[in-house]
Amino acid sequence: MSENKNHNGYNEEQIQVLEGLEAVRKRPGMYIGSTSSRGLHHLVYEIVDNSIDEALAGYCDQINVIINEDNSITVFDNGRGIPTGIHPKLQIPTMQVVHTVLHAGGKFGGDGYKVSGGLHGVGASVVNALSEWMEVEVSRDGKIYKQRYERGIPVTAVEIIGECDENCTGTKTCFKPDPEIFEETVFDFDVLLKRFREMAFLNRDITIYLTDKRAQEENSVVLHYEGGISSFVEYINKNKEVLHPEVIYFSARKDDVELEIAMQYTDSFNENIYGYANNINTTEGGTHITGFKTAITKVVNDYARKINQLKENDKNLSGEDVREGLTAIVSVKLHEPQFEGQTKTKLGNAEIRSFTEAVVTDKLSYILEENPRIAKIIVEKTLLSFRAREAARKARELTKRKSVLESTSLPGKLADCSEKDASKCEIFIVEGDSAGGSAKQGRDRRFQAILPLWGKMLNVEKSREDKVLGNEKLSPVITALGTSIGEDFDISKLRYHKVIIMADADVDGSHIRTLLLTFFYRYMRPLVENGHVYIAQPPLFKVKKGKEEYYVYNERELAKLFKEKNWSRDDGNITIQRFKGLGEMNSEQLWETTMNPETRQILKVEVDDPVVTDEIFTTLMGEKVEPRKEFIQKHAKLVSNLDI
Repeated sequence: MSENKNHNGYNEEQIQVLEGLEAVRKRPGMYIGSTSSRGLHHLVYEIVDNSIDEALAGYCDQINVIINEDNSITVFDNGRGIPTGIHPKLQIPTMQVVHTVLHAGGKFGGDGYKVSGGLHGVGASVVNALSEWMEVEVSRDGKIYKQRYERGIPVTAVEIIGECDENCTGTKTCFKPDPEIFEETVFDFDVLLKRFREMAFLNRDITIYLTDKRAQEENSVVLHYEGGISSFVEYINKNKEVLHPEVIYFSARKDDVELEIAMQYTDSFNENIYGYANNINTTEGGTHITGFKTAITKVVNDYARKINQLKENDKNLSGEDVREGLTAIVSVKLHEPQFEGQTKTKLGNAEIRSFTEAVVTDKLSYILEENPRIAKIIVEKTLLSFRAREAARKARELTKRKSVLESTSLPGKLADCSEKDASKCEIFIVEGDSAGGSAKQGRDRRFQAILPLWGKMLNVEKSREDKVLGNEKLSPVITALGTSIGEDFDISKLRYHKVIIMADADVDGSHIRTLLLTFFYRYMRPLVENGHVYIAQPPLFKVKKGKEEYYVYNERELAKLFKEKNWSRDDGNITIQRFKGLGEMNSEQLWETTMNPETRQILKVEVDDPVVTDEIFTTLMGEKVEPRKEFIQKHAKLVSNLDI
């Protein structure tokens, strides 16, 4: 051991013990993920989750969520109300314990809650810690109790402020997120609406009232779905062509586990299976999804052989064949969920797999036997998928053979980079040969590759994998990235860790971006989910006054520049050049504004909500015209200076 006594100031004083909620304020991201808009909205979810837990326990059926004029939030329910007596261990009011002590709540052992979601007992206290102020009112035992907190610290005692009917119970929480913590404190009504609509689908006995008081006219929505997750499936499929009008639904209960499944086939080529455990969206799947997939593959294969659609010597249908075009919700509620990782996105309870598998095998087999018309539609759909998948397999083998025979397997138009470490490499997928030429001349060839695209691209939303593989516009992208697509996708073979779409800032450019994003999401989804896809942000204007030159990326920045410089639009010294396309910039300008990592602006493409993402791609790129027209009309109001 070294005898050196110089510890560079590292001593007992450097070991910090963060008392109570101070730890939450010091490291908020550990508790709510981020201090961006996502984390801001997470605060509301945590308080509402407490009300949902009361509903799951059978004590609450109404939840009100209000966005107040000052962007504070009010949540009140008709549950039992938080206990208000003195806590036997801590000797302070239990209502105060719940809001000021981490990991305190009715979700740890005992009989308080058989099923619960949320942050496992840290929800209310974390929201309190990250709020400028919070006021809680509890109606219970004929009295109304109240306490106020500021940045997590109680500033009043628990006080009785009134009386109520003995049967009138519930909890009312009002809080204002702390601007010292959050990057922004303005709530998005649509973000909350999507979340609480999902909650209402998953819990058919609950009614959620969502109100926005900030607009001139109060906006209020009532969320209640008698059909539960069957209504959820209908909602997801509303812009798709369904193959059978009735949603298949079944449920089962064993001990403390309740399983619900709703499913319906569409004519699309994608599967949309969403798993939930105690209302938490398990985006990475888990044992409930594994059990469902295993069982449905077996059931459909057994039925296809029984009706002689699969002959004795025929190969079995694969899981991908059986799930093509399937929309399904698999919701499980259990007493002790085991989630893998802190993000709680994968269910790990081993017993749930066998339970789900047994339930699906039994119930779905019976439903297919009793509904031969629906069963026949499903089998025909899976057989079509099987034949197309075989064609795609042959196309892949042909592609592999061709690449072995050719001198180089990379596309001819690709200008590759010299760096071999994929984590340091980026590829620009550029619209048109003209912009591609400028990009090739302007790039840093050490780590930047350029792949120009031209002509009309395939809309993969309306195409199967065999068509995608054979498409002359998409095959260069597949080859350049190196990962293959669909079931053969292998992210470890990705040749560039930044895949940057660079298209003009006009309608054609937007269309190309959407086509490429649809392709990546449908056939290379891990590419998007792992944060490898970006959108370049070329400037919209070049402003020049004398020797001063500025590149400006949007109208807002242009107005800001004029304000900062105290310029006038009427000043004839000043010239404003609006770029119609990438081709109008020379290689030096393109590098300086759009490609140089030191000065450029690029947007990372992220998936916040898979259900919403699927809905957007279906609406924009699917067969139905009316939903697309409605979407464009709704969002056109938010767009200014659209270049058409």
